[in-house]
Amino acid sequence: QVQLVESGGGLVQAGGSLRLSCAASRSIFGINSMGWYRQAPGKQRELVATITSGGSTDYADSVKGRFTISRDSAKNTIFLQMSSLKPEDTAVYYCNFVQTSIWNTRDFWGQGTQVTVSS
Repeated sequence: QVQLVESGGGLVQAGGSLRLSCAASRSIFGINSMGWYRQAPGKQRELVATITSGGSTDYADSVKGRFTISRDSAKNTIFLQMSSLKPEDTAVYYCNFVQTSIWNTRDFWGQGTQVTVSS
């Protein structure tokens, strides 16, 4: 069973930075997309950023210019560099790997890491 393990969350003041990491316990064949989602209390989970196997990235409008998603394919790891953090960025952040085959699509999720931004 593949596990995604996140790290790097914590408490930071507004304007500060954090770097999240998500490592897969082993290589997963057929991963086409990887990304970060977040869920704030009382809100739905929302997409933060994605990166494809080809290296293309996409961001939610709310984080463009402040967050950067990257990957280390050799280590089956993705990162989320978060800068200029705002209190509204406070949420549990989840990483997601999407495996696609001709038969189906499968999602792998991390356990979540708390990010709290104080004003």
